[in-house]
Amino acid sequence: MSFDTSPLDLTGRVPDVDERFESLDLSRWWPFYNPHWSSRDATAARYSVGSGLELRIDHDTPPWAPALDGDLRVSHLQTGQFSGPVGSDLGQHRFRDGLVVIERQPEHRGWLVRHGVIEVRMAAVRHPDAMVAFWPIGFEDQPDDCGEICIAEIFGSELDDDGGWVGIGVKRQGDPRLTTDFEKIRVDGDLTQMHDYAVEWSPDQLRFFVDRSWVKTVAQPIDYPVQFMLDVYEFPRGDGTRDTAALPHVLRVERVRSFPLL
Repeated sequence: MSFDTSPLDLTGRVPDVDERFESLDLSRWWPFYNPHWSSRDATAARYSVGSGLELRIDHDTPPWAPALDGDLRVSHLQTGQFSGPVGSDLGQHRFRDGLVVIERQPEHRGWLVRHGVIEVRMAAVRHPDAMVAFWPIGFEDQPDDCGEICIAEIFGSELDDDGGWVGIGVKRQGDPRLTTDFEKIRVDGDLTQMHDYAVEWSPDQLRFFVDRSWVKTVAQPIDYPVQFMLDVYEFPRGDGTRDTAALPHVLRVERVRSFPLL
């Protein structure tokens, strides 16, 4: 199968939303990481806004859900929230079996997108314990509508002086209609500086881009609204230590934009 490998051309196109993070618009963003599986207290984002966004993991950032995910720490924004009552298994991002809702959350339909172009301009973190990611997922008010469009997933351990590896593609998660089609693409240049990562999403395929250059096509249909997931992670070490001298780990984001489908 041959794919269209032309670059992403946004000339003359007007975005639906052009988020520059002059402030945090809480009608658009929800500053917690899947709090239904944990709590808002444990999952609250550490962030600053003004001239762009900075998401931070600080020395006192707690693990987001120790009983489920060990000592993994996250600072995160998302643009939707949907989950069921306490004790139910109804909730977004069911990342393992046996999950139940721990804390009731309000429904939040902030910035949801169904087809078009989604683009982020952000800078990665070069540290072996860190990872940054921008990964829209289904809003999941219908349990099968849970696939992931991974626009960029960058591990600090996979960066070097000449570039690094960027995870890109579709992850099935729990959507039975999808097949995971995800790979790591080598990108040249300093990924700790600002780069553009984008997807052009049509009803029958998704084309992925780095700095407007085509890098991957996934020929699968995803036909439901997605919410944005934007975050920096600190992964636990096997010996239980943390590199506190390197903290904070900071994800810098200049903008997030969405454009309607042509």
